[in-house]
Amino acid sequence: MVTSDPTVSAQRARLAIPAGFRALVRRSEIWLVFMALVVGAIAGLMVVVASYAANWLHAVLFGLEDGEYLSAMASLKLGVSIFVPAIGGLLLALFTRSIVRWRQRRPVDPIEANALHGGQMSLTDSILITVQTVISNGFGASVGLEAGYTQIGSGIASRLGSAFSLRRSDMRIMVGCGSAGAIAAAFGAPLTGAFYAFELIVGTYTISSLAPIVGAAISGVLVAQALGSEPHHLGHIDSATAIGLPELTMLVLLAILCAGAGVAIMRGATLLEEFFQKSRIPVLIRPAIGGLALGAMALITPQVLSAGHGALYQLMATEKPALGMLALVLLLKACASAISLGSGFRGGLFFASLFLGSLLGRLYAGLIVLYAPELAPDPIVAATIGMTGLAVAIVGGPLTMGFLALETTGDLPLSVAVLATAAVVSLTVRKTFGYSFATWRLHLRGESIRGAHDVGWMRALTVSRLMRKDVRTISADMTVREFRRAFPLGSTQRVVATDGESQYAGIVDVAEAHLASLDETADTATVRTILRTRESVLLPWMNIKQAAVIFEKSESEALAVVSAPGRNVVGFLTEAHALRRYTEELDKARRELSGETWARDEGRAAVSIEPGREG
Repeated sequence: MVTSDPTVSAQRARLAIPAGFRALVRRSEIWLVFMALVVGAIAGLMVVVASYAANWLHAVLFGLEDGEYLSAMASLKLGVSIFVPAIGGLLLALFTRSIVRWRQRRPVDPIEANALHGGQMSLTDSILITVQTVISNGFGASVGLEAGYTQIGSGIASRLGSAFSLRRSDMRIMVGCGSAGAIAAAFGAPLTGAFYAFELIVGTYTISSLAPIVGAAISGVLVAQALGSEPHHLGHIDSATAIGLPELTMLVLLAILCAGAGVAIMRGATLLEEFFQKSRIPVLIRPAIGGLALGAMALITPQVLSAGHGALYQLMATEKPALGMLALVLLLKACASAISLGSGFRGGLFFASLFLGSLLGRLYAGLIVLYAPELAPDPIVAATIGMTGLAVAIVGGPLTMGFLALETTGDLPLSVAVLATAAVVSLTVRKTFGYSFATWRLHLRGESIRGAHDVGWMRALTVSRLMRKDVRTISADMTVREFRRAFPLGSTQRVVATDGESQYAGIVDVAEAHLASLDETADTATVRTILRTRESVLLPWMNIKQAAVIFEKSESEALAVVSAPGRNVVGFLTEAHALRRYTEELDKARRELSGETWARDEGRAAVSIEPGREG
């Protein structure tokens, strides 16, 4: 069995790069920006390659003409096309099984990498995930390629950053650069790519991360355009009516509806995934069964296939679509996306959420026209607002989706309604559900993270790293008099006691052992009578957050660290020391967020920059 180790891969990569060049990149912010430009360019290239591969599969498997989109077809041209998703599901399952036999370690996505692993990702895993995504989308599964784009872009960035031995904060920025370049290239929208990285991959915006991430986004767009990739924009929106207070109110109500729809879609995908997992259906044929369901729905409308690019542009160009058809496509597309992910296809809901949101917006506007025409918003404006709202609910990133709507439509007056929608949806989902689709799936795997904010340092700060290992123990059967002779006042504060089998029994407070009230029984009574924290102990693998909770519950200033399950004493930790180390690491993280990082000036030793003081 062969498994990959990102640390080993990084060490191998470093061997090919001279140490002096690595040090130059680590010290100079200009060189870091140059590296970001390279990462963005490579990410843009990978987006073009993956997009071309998926479109080629669409053309070959579904008989498309040049320039034709799979989801924009009026009906399937080939009768056998209804079986294409099932065949793709079977191929994907076989490919996935071969990967699992080769690589048992679970791959890490960019959000998880930045939150928990300091930006460390496996490039091999990223390539395999991208191939899986292309297979899924290419055979018609209702998933987007954006997850594959960001995975390969971030994986390349992480490998390059590891090769140059970048610091943890710079590694996280570099992973954000890979995602920024990929998303910007996919949509031809540099602001969208940059804020996707800020909000979803890095988790925050800092001055130090501005130049690298924006540079990577612009680089990705330029490379994609140079290679002939021309993302189809929605075009400038000419609103039929001005957006006044009544229309804005109706659009805010649409935003709340989008929030509820987003939560429902995320939970629906989870329920279908649980259904397949609990069923007796063999794992190998689950995607094929999901593919058969997709093929059946494609007989009704091909708009359920693939991510929905062609269907979205078609929807925006249609003046008065039938409301019944809108409702049907909305329902089928939502089911198709949930079935695709639940049955085992690989991909994301980025573009699918845009298409579903636009359907919801057009349907909402059409219904308002029927019952309250004086309050009805412009249908295209409602579609854009729905697109933004549902994408914010599922993908996250309110500013990301706001800039996407503005960059793809070119309609600046829409900014008020778009930003209001994004804010309302973000607040509603955060208070009622608390997760985006990516972090929700991490939550289902047992992770507690809700974004890319760096919490890995906290998990790495374990009790085993903080504790004192030179612990002197005594027998719990020692008399109080013997204890007083061995530990006079002032010699130490606390002593750990063990029982006859060398297992933890409790902690003796030296001052308490010397109390005058114990003088009469000091020769006969053992220290068992004055033991504290008999049940409250720490384990070496606990992180500082878990340790703090136990300190608070036990109301003790010090606790013993024991092995599990033997309860043999292996260390000792005080609350004061734990909190001091936590404060130091928290201050370090704050400095990174505020841009007060180590100076990278060439030819100078690195010194920390204190606020309000000159270097």
